[in-house]
Amino acid sequence: MIKAERVKNIIKILDRIYPNPPIPLDHKNIFELLISVLLSAQCTDVRVNQVTPSLFQLANNAKDMSRLDLNVIYEIIRPCGLAPQKSAAIKELSEILIRDFNGQVPDTYKELEILPGVGHKTASVVMSQGFGHPAFPVDTHIHRLAQRWGLTNGKSVVQTERDLKRLFPKDNWNRLHLQIIFYGREYCQARACFGIDCEICNTCYPDRKKPIKVKKP
Repeated sequence: MIKAERVKNIIKILDRIYPNPPIPLDHKNIFELLISVLLSAQCTDVRVNQVTPSLFQLANNAKDMSRLDLNVIYEIIRPCGLAPQKSAAIKELSEILIRDFNGQVPDTYKELEILPGVGHKTASVVMSQGFGHPAFPVDTHIHRLAQRWGLTNGKSVVQTERDLKRLFPKDNWNRLHLQIIFYGREYCQARACFGIDCEICNTCYPDRKKPIKVKKP
């Protein structure tokens, strides 16, 4: 099966299973989304959603967050891991938003990526899920599955993002990002399937017999 056929089959299967994938991080505005995505680094979405209500009850905007004591932020987000770094980043980025952006989350990669704790992946999620701009954030799930499905060589998440953007229609990027994440968690987990069990792996490579090893980001 050529790559173009695999792409069509992947879109077809994902649209059938997840026609309207929800955004997994609970939020009521773009600032809350930004903080939630920052907290999700090396942490599950479930845990983030358990922690953020207490934080956002105290501060759901840059002005209020910048006024919170650093230790208060730290104690609330501690279950998410990396709390010292994340709490400092949250407070500092809130201060920057107030000082440089009138308290608003910017909607460009350049401006987002200068914020503490905000890398390209976090910026991409905010751009797609917050502002609706076409983006294809690549996390560990997507990086792994793109290799299992023969869409990239897995050299880096940068290369994976570039390959996926080239292969899939731009109008599909935002939805596909979520669909692939949900599919990876439910059907093609890191320690299961291994490229030989789930529907998409079997559809893309019906004759594959041996587990495929993927390159970690």
